[in-house]
Amino acid sequence: MQTIRIGSRGSDLALWQANHVKRQLEELGCTVSITIIKTQGDAIQHLSFDKLEGKGFFTKEIENALLNNEIDLAVHSHKDLETTPPDGLVIAAVSEREDPSDLLLIAKNAFDENQQWGLKQDAIVGTSSARRKSQVMRFRGDVEIKDLRGNVPTRIQKLRDGNYEAILLAKAGVDRLNIDLSEFIVVVLDPTEFVPAPAQGVLALQIREGDEQTASMVSKLDHPEISKRIAVERKVLNLMRGGCQLPLGVYCDEQLNVFVSHSTNWEEGSDLYEYECEDLSALPEMIVEDLLESSEDDN
Repeated sequence: MQTIRIGSRGSDLALWQANHVKRQLEELGCTVSITIIKTQGDAIQHLSFDKLEGKGFFTKEIENALLNNEIDLAVHSHKDLETTPPDGLVIAAVSEREDPSDLLLIAKNAFDENQQWGLKQDAIVGTSSARRKSQVMRFRGDVEIKDLRGNVPTRIQKLRDGNYEAILLAKAGVDRLNIDLSEFIVVVLDPTEFVPAPAQGVLALQIREGDEQTASMVSKLDHPEISKRIAVERKVLNLMRGGCQLPLGVYCDEQLNVFVSHSTNWEEGSDLYEYECEDLSALPEMIVEDLLESSEDDN
């Protein structure tokens, strides 16, 4: 019986994800353990998420443990991974995709049915994501945005405590933790209009290159159709990273339509793009060409 050591962050959501994969591997006959590893992103609480996402802040220590043979498998939120993998590591499988939508949670005293999303005029909205900020500004330029950090339960508690009148979260994380949201107004934002982060809702299962034994088991958990779609999303992110950190959302739906939200400055709101293309392999380059041309036109 094969033994697989999983490395995970220690948050409630990260441990849910690690245990989800653990159960799947145990069903294949593996013996599985979980090691909690603290990352720089967990330790740093003063930077906004757009400074952290996709830069390895939530993954680097786990990847180092994998390279040092302290663990055999890293379970990541795919959107946290850098788009250029470290030498010696590969993604052996991607999970099924939870609903990639963002949620807007509104305190009941901030509800106004006459306003978009039911959010009152000039509300205080919590998020530290430049992608989310730019899209809120596109729809609701009246609101005040305040940075919001912490794990999912901590952020919800800050809304409960009255520090904000609404907050934005990934629906996948809330669903996985099965959190009771009955005390709030819950608005599910359409991912074709309020575009999620590339690979939002998907787990990445990362192993050492050349570890054929682990690969043979982990690859059985792969979802090729999901992999094909998020490859487009992640490639756009990869190609856009030549410049400064940009507010960027990319979503490829089940019909292989691609939706992109992009801004050079979140305070000015974002532009929304939609693409239909039979050749997904050529699409990311075309999208990025459009985005860069648009950015030049704005300057």
